[in-house]
Amino acid sequence: MTAHPNKIEEENCIQPEGMSFWEHLDELRASLIKIIIATIACSIIAFLFKDEVFSVILAPKNDHFITYRLLNTINRWATGMEASGFSVSLINTGLAEQFIIHMKVSLYTGLLLSSPYVLYTLFHFISPALYSHERKYSARVAGGGYIMFMAGASLNYFLIFPLTFRFLGTYQVSTEVTNMISLQSYMDTLMMMSLWMGILFELPVLCWLMGKLGVLSASFMRRFRKHSIIAILIIAAVITPTSDVFTLTLVSFPIWILYEASIWIVAKVHPDSQK
Repeated sequence: MTAHPNKIEEENCIQPEGMSFWEHLDELRASLIKIIIATIACSIIAFLFKDEVFSVILAPKNDHFITYRLLNTINRWATGMEASGFSVSLINTGLAEQFIIHMKVSLYTGLLLSSPYVLYTLFHFISPALYSHERKYSARVAGGGYIMFMAGASLNYFLIFPLTFRFLGTYQVSTEVTNMISLQSYMDTLMMMSLWMGILFELPVLCWLMGKLGVLSASFMRRFRKHSIIAILIIAAVITPTSDVFTLTLVSFPIWILYEASIWIVAKVHPDSQK
């Protein structure tokens, strides 16, 4: 005797039986308390390890940063010439500014360190209400989204921001004009660009999900490729702190690569969209 499809789906759903609305609310409260405690604990650790945290954050302002050393090695191999060194000093313009920045950075670092646990806790709370196939796709979206966000933020830290900072931080219209870059400006630029690059790197995951749902096709993305390039340039102009062509190109190129990769991904998950 064959079981009814609806009954099979009900069996695949592992939602606890007999839980009232208030019991679900208690579960949510417990999960949020765990998340808050984990975030605060990681933030306190980051606050105590101030020197180590800021040595990582401030590394791109000097020529010994790994990206500069790698580019210098490539330049020396290609041209036989040594690239000129540089170091940009940051200034503080407010009495309490350094302490406030220290607090903010500790909180952001705590969120970053606790993010795997936060993601696991939220998924653990939601998953009992999902069917088995929904849990599978949800895990892929959550895991893929997290990895892509970290990849985007890492790309900004190791490539986009260092090259942008070196170009703009050392650029002079005259030797009589000295660059004085504030710590607040440095931190705001780094954090904002990292956040936006992380969000923009979610594009392949979003396109994969929309392709799975059948609401996005590769043919549609190809047809509007020229429009997407204009949109990418506009987005890059919005998220970059300056309007110079160098930074605009540096930010736009990875986004364009992601768009092209998204077309390939959508074509794989939705083969009919290639027609």
